[in-house]
Amino acid sequence: MSAGAPATGKQARAGLGGTGRLADDLFLMAHNDVSGRPYLQPRAAGLGLAGALLAELVLAGSIQVRPRSLVAVSDAAPQDGLARFVLGLVVSEREQHPAGDWLQFVGRTAAVNVAGRLGEAGYLTRVCSRRPWRGQRWVPVDSDCAFMPLTRARASLDPSRPVTAAGAVLAGLGAACGLGPRLLAYAPPGGSRSPEEAAAVLAPGLRYLIAQTQAAVDSAVLAHRV
Repeated sequence: MSAGAPATGKQARAGLGGTGRLADDLFLMAHNDVSGRPYLQPRAAGLGLAGALLAELVLAGSIQVRPRSLVAVSDAAPQDGLARFVLGLVVSEREQHPAGDWLQFVGRTAAVNVAGRLGEAGYLTRVCSRRPWRGQRWVPVDSDCAFMPLTRARASLDPSRPVTAAGAVLAGLGAACGLGPRLLAYAPPGGSRSPEEAAAVLAPGLRYLIAQTQAAVDSAVLAHRV
């Protein structure tokens, strides 16, 4: 496996509807909608975002997640540069690797790559920290736009609403990387589905990807505490 940087495109205007990409929504969920400060430790965030980037390709029909391997089933180039970059990594790898290995590999640069994609789309902007030694950081351009992904994920936990595949994956990966309390902070009055119940509607490959993300994050958090 070898890493690189995806090509970037023209900046677009941010909107409440989001970019339609799972990793973008998960990134915004994992950061404060005003300050941009993270709710997760970097390793957990990277693994969650790696799961979301791979899930984007699963939902697009580009890859399949199997118990012992992650396999490209289509080499048709996605329109999005970052998705095209990740798919290119999978297609170019001669040996098959399990999902856990791909999560670790893609997770190393996932946060940087997704933040860049959100910057291109007009959802984030770079600002200088008040402490010069900390350099620049990404901050939401519009707090309402940055908060909407959490609303979309919570909709999957509302028993009165149908569950969509994208919403179930977003909620499942959010819980897997440590955002469960944030997801459940404002549960519907009549109770809510758990992220696991929402994920039950998903195909086995996506459920397995969420489970592997959870396992990788748990291991990373444990190693951080030791």
